[in-house]
Amino acid sequence: MIVGVLKLELFLGEANSLKGKRKILKSLIERLKHRFNISVAEVGRQDSWKHSTIGIAAVSGETSHMDSILSTVVNFIENHGGVEIIEIQKELL
Repeated sequence: MIVGVLKLELFLGEANSLKGKRKILKSLIERLKHRFNISVAEVGRQDSWKHSTIGIAAVSGETSHMDSILSTVVNFIENHGGVEIIEIQKELL
């Protein structure tokens, strides 16, 4: 069993308030959960309205499949309007 974990630092250029940030993140998180069947949560920078840290976890039977899942998730986020990835930390357990 392979557990893949991503920690992503995000810049939310379109957010003008904490309410705006929540709207953008909620939409992104729900789309990720439904499309990829992964666990996603905001894990840091909750008080900053232009930045966020999200954690993503997934489970697979093969390392190559896990790499593919995590790469696809990162590409999906990069193409999501209003969100820019500043830093990526990836770990396979």
